[in-house]
Amino acid sequence: MRNFHSILDQDVKGKRLLVRADLNVPLNNGAVSDTTRIERFAAGIRPLLDRGARLVILTHLGRPKNGPEEHFSVAQLIPSLEVALPCTVQFAAVCIGSEAETKANALKDGEVLLCENVRFEAGEESNDLAFAKALSKLGDLYVNDAFSCAHRAHASTSAIASLLPSYAGPLLMEELDALSSALEAPQSPAIAIVGGAKVSSKIAVLKNLVRKLDAVIIGGGMANTFLHARGAPMGKSLHEADQVAMVREIEALAEEHGCRLILPVDIVVAREFEKDSPNIRLSAMQCPADSMILDAGSASIALFEQEIVSARTVLWNGPLGAFEIQPFDIATLTLACRTAGLCKDGKLIAIAGGGDTVAALNAADVGDSFTYVSSAGGAFLEWLEGKTLPGIAALTHPQKVA
Repeated sequence: MRNFHSILDQDVKGKRLLVRADLNVPLNNGAVSDTTRIERFAAGIRPLLDRGARLVILTHLGRPKNGPEEHFSVAQLIPSLEVALPCTVQFAAVCIGSEAETKANALKDGEVLLCENVRFEAGEESNDLAFAKALSKLGDLYVNDAFSCAHRAHASTSAIASLLPSYAGPLLMEELDALSSALEAPQSPAIAIVGGAKVSSKIAVLKNLVRKLDAVIIGGGMANTFLHARGAPMGKSLHEADQVAMVREIEALAEEHGCRLILPVDIVVAREFEKDSPNIRLSAMQCPADSMILDAGSASIALFEQEIVSARTVLWNGPLGAFEIQPFDIATLTLACRTAGLCKDGKLIAIAGGGDTVAALNAADVGDSFTYVSSAGGAFLEWLEGKTLPGIAALTHPQKVA
């Protein structure tokens, strides 16, 4: 992960930094409704501006399909960017061509230019070299600061790295350092908490984790499938009966590598998937035919807490139950608070990522207490799978320009 250079180590005064950021934030009536990504990006970039860098920002917003679409214009980000940086942010209504080049060339030390949505151009998602060459005219140095886009081989994350001296940005470095500490060189005992709905969506994740960690706690609908493979009745519970063979394969791989798989020993079941639906706690082997498993029970929570207390590193991806609906959020929120408390006491390194995981930590109001919470979705999952991310590979081994 360290076979590339950080932009923080470079002399940036008077240099145009062409920075690929991920400012794909939620909007409400044209205004940013959650500025977290913008604030995290700005925190890393401000020191570079203070050192005289001239900043040209590339980002996407949404998923435009037919060229420019007004509701996906990144001009809507300017007010939030100006507060976060804080400075005046100029805007180019295109991301390539004479207007963007003229404005980029006119930047003075410490000034910022935001270019229009890179996904308005067809060459972005096809990783088109000609489009990348047009982008490269906007900068002297290329900086990838968008880990959450690093799993995409797009022109602004991959092809461009072969055209300019290329560096990792502050947020990208922070993300990779945190992830490396959790999986590549973790403090032992190292465990993972893996939840979510389906085993089939996280086969590669589980296979990679059991090779590297001491234990994996499995929760949510995924745990149901593992319990089903062990003969537990499922009733109306979400599970994948066609994944029993894969469960057996993962269990064998875990045993081969000395990784313990920890499943719920008791369950919370209800007849209806509704808020405050009447529910009871039963053994994991006792789900009634007319009910569904919606959370791990108190004995399971105690078992999971025991594992966390004895660990030095925890990697978390996915909730342990139907956390969106009370009272089936108890296992997830209890474990989140326990993990956060150990982090605050300096007894644990805890790294979390994935959309549902971040939502659960925010619901528990403990996200700030974890060692690191990744804002990435797909990139975080592919990293958990052990895949090489194209955006990272481009910085490490940039392809020669034809």
